[in-house]
Amino acid sequence: MLSLESARSWYSASDPVHGFDHVARVYQMAVRLARLEGAEMEIVEAAALLHDAGNGHGHESDAEFQTLPAARASHHHIAAEFAKTVLGKEGWPEERIAAVLHCIRSHRFRDEDEQPQTLEAKILFDADKLDAIGAIGVARAIGYAVQAGQPVYARASAQFKRAGLGKPGEAHSAYHEYIFKLRRLNDRLYTPSARQIGTERHRIMEVFFTRLAAECSGEG
Repeated sequence: MLSLESARSWYSASDPVHGFDHVARVYQMAVRLARLEGAEMEIVEAAALLHDAGNGHGHESDAEFQTLPAARASHHHIAAEFAKTVLGKEGWPEERIAAVLHCIRSHRFRDEDEQPQTLEAKILFDADKLDAIGAIGVARAIGYAVQAGQPVYARASAQFKRAGLGKPGEAHSAYHEYIFKLRRLNDRLYTPSARQIGTERHRIMEVFFTRLAAECSGEG
């Protein structure tokens, strides 16, 4: 039977960005949103528990793998395949497995090929994105930059601000991630409950990164 505790073995305990702590927070938020929005709880719970599971190395936890660009680009598909195996062994019917897999495949911000269509998929997307903003979002952005050998702050070029593509040799700092992705997340949330929660989280994150840029530029 799937549970938060049974999911622990699928994730790294030492990964501060996509490890078990992240999954536990997403699970708790997804359950909260599902109750508020009237979603099917079993689908939401399974999708939240499995949404980042599996990493292409025999499905063993590997925090280093999660920092590789190719791995992050395909992690939702890897997780969906892992979920299909797990749920099949649990005896889930095919149509309910398909519902969970859609949630997982459509939760990645940078992949627009499959957008959330069901309420359950929208809730997973929102729960995952809420964990990327606010105080915890700031902490995760810094953690990911450190994992990837990137600085916490580097000045973003006009080209990056315009198109999200840095100049040759330009760092992708935590501040860059804020400029490219994090500041846009609140506007991408689907459910009214998530948007209400996200408003304050966005404000907290915006204050931090604005202050960070000012201090690192000698203006604050």
